[in-house]
Formats: sequence, C-alpha cells, structure tokens
Amino acid sequence: MKNIQPNLLEEYQLGDLKLKNRVVMASLTRGRATNPDLVPTSMMAEYYAQRASAGLILSEGTWVNSQSIGFINVPGIYTEKQIEGWKIITKAVHDKGGLIFLQLGHIGAGAHPDLQNGELPIAPSAINIQSQSFTPEGFKYTVTPREMTVTDIQKTIQDYRQAAQNGKNAGFDGIEIHAIAGMLIPQFLSIATNKRTDEYGGNIENRARIIFEILDAVKEVWDSTRIAIKFSPVMLSNVGIVQPDEETISIFQYILNKLNGYDLAYVHIVGPSEDLIGTPVEQLQESYFKHFRHHYSGRLMANLGFSKQTADTILKEGNADLVSFGEPFIANPDLVERFKHNLPLSESDRNTFYSGDENGYISYPKTVYLKS
Repeated sequence: MKNIQPNLLEEYQLGDLKLKNRVVMASLTRGRATNPDLVPTSMMAEYYAQRASAGLILSEGTWVNSQSIGFINVPGIYTEKQIEGWKIITKAVHDKGGLIFLQLGHIGAGAHPDLQNGELPIAPSAINIQSQSFTPEGFKYTVTPREMTVTDIQKTIQDYRQAAQNGKNAGFDGIEIHAIAGMLIPQFLSIATNKRTDEYGGNIENRARIIFEILDAVKEVWDSTRIAIKFSPVMLSNVGIVQPDEETISIFQYILNKLNGYDLAYVHIVGPSEDLIGTPVEQLQESYFKHFRHHYSGRLMANLGFSKQTADTILKEGNADLVSFGEPFIANPDLVERFKHNLPLSESDRNTFYSGDENGYISYPKTVYLKS
C-alpha cells in the first residue's frame, strides 16, 4: 500500500536508484578548485564524502566548456584532468554509501571577458544582463555579450552532451541541468534577453527549444531517469534583468507539460525568497509549489530554505517528492543525523563561503550522538 504520509527521513525510490532518505544536498558554489585547470581537488572529495548521508548529493554547478565559465575557482567537466579529479570525488561519496549527481552549467551572458581570455561571453542576444561576475580581481559588472549563431547553439548543445558523457566516465550517478536564473538557459527563456528572430527566439516554443534539444542530447548518454533539470521561475534578486515577466507562467506551463513526456529523475524547482505581490507572477504567491505540481506529473524536488518541519509538510501535502537543502549543509555535514535526532543546526560563516581553503569548508565538526 502506498504511504500517504511520506516523511523526509524515509527511503525513496528514484528510478532505479534507492535513496536512503528524501534529503537532498543542493548544489553549492564553494570556489575550492583553486588551480588554473579548474580540476576538482582531494579537499573537495573530503567535503562531499562528509555529506554522503544525504539521500542524494548534487554537485556544485560545473562548467560544460571553457565558454561557460562565470566565476573563479569553480570546477569544469570538459577536460581529462577534470574527469580524473571528479573520479576521486565520486569514489569518496560511493565509499561512504552515498549517491551523487553532476550539475551541468553554462552562465552565458553572466560571464566576463576576464574569464574568457579577453573574448566576449556568448548569449542568445547581444544584451547586457546587468549582473555581476566573480573574476580574479573580484566582482565585476557584466558586459554586452556576443549573440550566438545557430552553429554556436548547436555546438553548445553538443558540449552538454559531451559533459554528460564525461560525468558518466567520472562515476556520477546522474546529471542535473542547471537552468536557474542567471544561467544561459533562462536567458533564452526571458523576453528581456532573447530578441532572436530565428527558431530560438520569438514565441514560447522557440525560446524553450534549447531545453529540449539539450535533454535530447544528454539522453543519448544517460537513461532519462538519471537526468534532471533545475529551474528558478520567479527569482527576483541578483539576476540582473532576467526577471519574471508576463509570459513566465505560460512558458513554464509549456515547459512542464512537455517535460511530462520525458520520464526524468525529477524536476527541481526553487521557490521565491521574496514577496510576489505586485510582480507579473503574483498569482503564485499562495500556491507556488502546488501550481507546478498541477502541471507536472513526474517527480518534483522543492528548494526554499526549508526546515525539517516545513519539508515534512510539503511532502505530506503531496506538492514535492524530495526536498533540497543548501546552506544548512555547509555547517552541518551531518544534517541528516541532526534531523533524525532533532538536534540544533550549526550556523555557517559566510566569510568563508568562497575563501578557497579548508576553513569553513571541511572544518565544521559532526555532532556526537548519544544512544538512547
């Protein structure tokens, strides 16, 4: 009989993978690939292994090619050296009984020439997204990118495919396509940043086309139940001009309805951290995750600063199947155990989020648990 009262700490069948619990470690940019080749390091392997009690770990956003780089010290998955570095990490997680998906990202117009050997970033249209890029000299404002040709788009799609293959070679258990605001894919979706007049611009179907072409490409490498995608439909802060607009609700209804035919591992939805009243998407204010559940019949993962209690609530309401946690995993490598024993959570030090060293990365202690 189906359990009609799911909870965060129970096992969950994700396609052919059995998760120990429904607690997912969300992708967290930590800036620890401090080498010129952006190769994952042994320190990163220790970091991920410390958190292997999560039902599923999502790697930090990982560059699919050199053109996709938008922040310093973030690893890639497009060279043999990077693949070998990731092998150490996936083995460390697996040795601890964990599962890990690789998040594949391209930042598009969010890049900066300082990270592109002086070349302009590429994007759907030559429009400055008015955001910031983290360069070797600190944060710098974005510039007007070069508009991608159709050949550029097709090459980028194949780079996603190759990155998916590289991830498989590196021992990952699956992949997640990084499509939250600020990345390349939402720049295609947004009417503010996509002014194209070809098959990748104009109407909703054309602007969303790249999503399905990427998914079709990576499906040549992975079974669909090992592929996921992450969206943040209503992000308002720190994403420049890629903001919710009058077509946001319609385009995501179209996307989700079409994704119903893909049998993905899950669709990962980031909820709003701000009030939606007065925005073009204010109708989602009171029923955000319920709205997406209504339009998507597959597995949904929710992310919105959840606590153990609010995570259990959304699972019991049926508006999510899995819940991802970001910042709590930074200072609590044993987050699952703390949830299990109802223990308080440690606070993270924001000054060390991207510092590049061990402090604030692998230095947070685990709690000693007393047997009852």
